[in-house]
Amino acid sequence: MTSKNKFGFAPVEAEAPAPRRSRSPGPMGAAVRDTADTLQERPEAKVEHRRRNADDARQVREAQDSGRLLVDLPLADVSVDDLPRDRIDLEAVAAADEMEELKSSIQARGQKEPIEVYQTDNGTYQLKKGWRRLTALKQLLAESGDPKFATVTARIEVGAHDRVLRYVDMVEENVVREDLTFAEMAQVAILAAQDPEVEETDPAELVARLYGALHKTKRSYIRSFVFLLTALGDDLKWPKAVSRNQGVEVARTITSIPQADALRAQLALCDTEDAQIKVLSELVEAAKKGGR
Repeated sequence: MTSKNKFGFAPVEAEAPAPRRSRSPGPMGAAVRDTADTLQERPEAKVEHRRRNADDARQVREAQDSGRLLVDLPLADVSVDDLPRDRIDLEAVAAADEMEELKSSIQARGQKEPIEVYQTDNGTYQLKKGWRRLTALKQLLAESGDPKFATVTARIEVGAHDRVLRYVDMVEENVVREDLTFAEMAQVAILAAQDPEVEETDPAELVARLYGALHKTKRSYIRSFVFLLTALGDDLKWPKAVSRNQGVEVARTITSIPQADALRAQLALCDTEDAQIKVLSELVEAAKKGGR
């Protein structure tokens, strides 16, 4: 029972509080707010995006200018006829067991080391370094027909053109691995001296520049082989078969080109490596006995 006051009215009950209005935006408000936020952030995002693009472009230019940028070239676009190779018998190298091992490695793991090329005045690419890698890919393409072997990863030469430095780059890898014979190293010096783009015409003088990283004793051995190959020419049919000591001793024995004439006549008759080695050994032994 509701109590009443003396006037006959019941007490006034307090009104229920009005419900609070939700402050969360509706679908339309949320869309408007998102659009506003996006428009506010867009200029900053554009600035950051442009900055990153500029940094990426700068890094690419620096890599290209320093010769660190690698490209994939079709095998057919790389020629090997401008710079003489540092191998005397390229056919033998191409058919050697080491070539099969290199091909197996490329098949299993891909080309891990790039070749190096340079561009001639007419825009063609010429091989500077990596003849075996290029040859292995050519053989794999011919044997399998797989297009994955149709391109070669290459580094393109940058900077001023220096013909002698191209020779140095060509032999550098093999010299470090001690993979060149003294006859082959001497042959590079002889060919470089005959190159019309190389100022120095004396192969013995070129040895110091081509093989500056080697000890002076080794450079002396190379000069002995330069003289040996120059004196005996094509009559020395198997120059790679001549050992270091034998080559140095023979060069010391024939101290001038005219003295080599008789030896050339004997070597011209040799039909095997063993026969050649025997002729050279007999020459050295006769010289030792004559000096006693």
